[in-house]
Amino acid sequence: MGEAVARCAAQDAETTVGAGIDAGDDLIASLGKCDAVVDFSHHSFTRELVTACRDAGKKLVIGTTGLSADTESFIRETSKVLPIVFAPNYSVGVNTLFWLTRRATEILGTDFDLEVVEMHHNKKIDSPSGTARRLAEILCEVRGLSYEKDLRHGRFGNVGARTGGEIGMHAVRGGSVVGDHTVIYAAEGERVELTHKAASRDTFAMGAIRAAKWLRDQPAGLYDMQDVLGLK
Repeated sequence: MGEAVARCAAQDAETTVGAGIDAGDDLIASLGKCDAVVDFSHHSFTRELVTACRDAGKKLVIGTTGLSADTESFIRETSKVLPIVFAPNYSVGVNTLFWLTRRATEILGTDFDLEVVEMHHNKKIDSPSGTARRLAEILCEVRGLSYEKDLRHGRFGNVGARTGGEIGMHAVRGGSVVGDHTVIYAAEGERVELTHKAASRDTFAMGAIRAAKWLRDQPAGLYDMQDVLGLK
């Protein structure tokens, strides 16, 4: 993703890459060369990066997933003094999927069983994906369910009949798949499926760059791509 961001930024007339940060690089020196930071790194590094950006007053776009609850809380606290876009997915299409999922869940009501299926390449280290988690969170918000209590991560053995108050979550890994996400609504006699498939990481990179440019005129606060795209 870092390579994709650099490649797409080079094609954007409004954007210049000040520095690229990799393991072992001088973070503080790199921050001095930029106005905003786009982070697609590793969850173990995010808190350090957020702290450094806060101290240097650098706007921040976070795309790293697999963060702990403690790190997410730290991001929310930091956003009181720093403008941050924090999203599980920066694709315009996926954020439209988020919007459609909320509306479909409101319209279809409680007669439909809910399942989320995601597929990614065989090198992805976290599961479920941040995007799949966000889709499930939206389902929970609309249905009044709990992500921690009502999600079923796959099913194995004699688990009994499916209840109406659960959401199935299924992660598939293989090959070079960039990212596929499907929300399934299944009722007696009919089924609705909302699907997004990404063919290139550039779509995420372009969205993150769009978010960084959008932050230029924003005060301190915690934003997501729904804000950037005006979908809220």
